[in-house]
Amino acid sequence: MFGALLTSMRPHQWVKNLFCVAPLAFSKNLNNLELALLSGAALAIFSVLSSSVYLVNDLFDIEKDREHPTKRHRPIPSGRLPIGVARGAAAVLIMVALGAAFPLGYPFFSCAAGYLILNLAYSLALKHVPFVDVLSIASGFLLRVFAGALAINVPASPWLLACTFVLASYLGFGKRAHELASAEREDRVSSGARPVLAKYRLKHLIVILWLLAAATCVLYGAYTLSPKVHIAFGTERLVWTTPFAIFGVVRFAQLTAHRKGADSPTDAMLRDLPFVLNLVAWVAAVVLIIYVI
Repeated sequence: MFGALLTSMRPHQWVKNLFCVAPLAFSKNLNNLELALLSGAALAIFSVLSSSVYLVNDLFDIEKDREHPTKRHRPIPSGRLPIGVARGAAAVLIMVALGAAFPLGYPFFSCAAGYLILNLAYSLALKHVPFVDVLSIASGFLLRVFAGALAINVPASPWLLACTFVLASYLGFGKRAHELASAEREDRVSSGARPVLAKYRLKHLIVILWLLAAATCVLYGAYTLSPKVHIAFGTERLVWTTPFAIFGVVRFAQLTAHRKGADSPTDAMLRDLPFVLNLVAWVAAVVLIIYVI
């Protein structure tokens, strides 16, 4: 039963909470042990919170997931994890996360609570509204960045917030495009486990993806060329990392278009060797330019 519970908590998705650490890295405090520990605490708290959200969402979607060709094998809809256990675990995780958030300050606690409320609203209603569903997910990434900044008491960079929101929107609409294309191939748009897909049009999503892909690359490039960024980091070399960002955006588009068997392109990219190697290279390049060179 513990294995089924751990699977439902989606620990492989905790990588998304690394956005909590972004303010630490881009405020040049990565080598500050005290702030690094606070940032790590924020990362851990949001990982626990996100796991509780996955459990709650699976409980709300249990009947629909049982009709889905792949989601029906998840622990809760398949019966491997009893509903009562899942409810109890979600409640415990929420209490643990919010209890741990309070010592980091009321602003951080409010941000963590806001993230939880936003996701509960998503599970109850927002996920059924086209475009609002994806924008609410993107807002969750913004709250991660805000929380990471509040945990170490540094201002959240407007550039970082803008890049985060556009990138998260790009990933979210990419996932919807992938799901819709898969549903249309299998002729289950109306009867699928995600009813909101019937309210989207694939040609509209493709246009949105192109626009968001361009906006993501332009915003990141403009960030690396910003005079304020040059002054803050004492170097103009951050622009060298732009090709990594462009490759990541293009690679995600390829995964969205060609990974027909994957449950979602966001899951596929975490298993895609070129994408992962590019991500590691980007992180290494950023750290070298900001902290070493």
